[in-house]
Amino acid sequence: MHLMTLSNPNPETMSGNEHDWLALKPQEPSPSQCCGSGCKPCIYDVYEKELAQWERAKAKQDKSLLMEKKEQSNNSELNPDTFTAFNISSVEQLTEDTYQYKFELPGNSSLRLSLGQHIVLRGVVNGLEVQRAYTPISRGNAEGYFEVLMKCYEAGLMSQYIKTWKKGDMVFWRGPFGGFPYQPNKHGELLMLASGTGLAPMLPILQSITDDEEDETFVTLVGCFRTFDKIYLKPLLQDLARYWNVRIFYVLSQETSLEKLPWSYQENTYTGRLSEDLMKTIINSCRRKPFVLICGSSAFNEDMRRYLKAAGIEENSCFVF
Repeated sequence: MHLMTLSNPNPETMSGNEHDWLALKPQEPSPSQCCGSGCKPCIYDVYEKELAQWERAKAKQDKSLLMEKKEQSNNSELNPDTFTAFNISSVEQLTEDTYQYKFELPGNSSLRLSLGQHIVLRGVVNGLEVQRAYTPISRGNAEGYFEVLMKCYEAGLMSQYIKTWKKGDMVFWRGPFGGFPYQPNKHGELLMLASGTGLAPMLPILQSITDDEEDETFVTLVGCFRTFDKIYLKPLLQDLARYWNVRIFYVLSQETSLEKLPWSYQENTYTGRLSEDLMKTIINSCRRKPFVLICGSSAFNEDMRRYLKAAGIEENSCFVF
């Protein structure tokens, strides 16, 4: 590895190097990612440990230190402390940049995830390690497999790694972390606001409600996508929308007209962005006072919080993944 010489610094090299280090810096969890259940290690414990490791490596300008002493396991038991290898059993492309991956679990074992919990993926790109959190979209009690929805970004480090995956590859996961402490019938209605792959943590919660005949919680899911073609998992969402207590709306920011959409989608689809006025309209149509779940980009999450406040929804009636 070539270390920079301090005697003749090159500003372009310095800025590029600084950018590389920032891209490798662990992301601090948001408060809503901590489930408050006393997980050991807590997502904050893991972050502090990884941040200290990153700071040591940066101080020495030695990226190889980010690879040091990484414990891993091959026993296919998910563990929050160590990375475990899982085999990719299928790859399905959903849109031009979004994929659904299925991973094998030995026998009929299950990840036994709580609702909305996420797991952390470890990838190596050009010899450098990156980690990102993803929420499985399969039911928490699914036996023999789990599925993850992943969007690949043009300049994303982890995306470069994910794009190389094929059936039969082994990848490493750690977890679970976080989650939403859902209890059947605790809330009269759940209003789910999801942007793009923010749909992921909503699906296990929604499916747990439809699977439980005793759970009479109403659900209004608002899925925000750019175009009709970019709506993920249409068949699954259409099936869920058939339940008596489930409504699904779509907000398509780059569609200008509903006329080209299939008739079955036109009534519950809006064009443009999810605005403050549209939010009030949706909340007013809810059958009971909603508890709101939000998942999307940080900008989307902030907008939703602001709109909800304007619509009279208190901060303690929201949960942000």
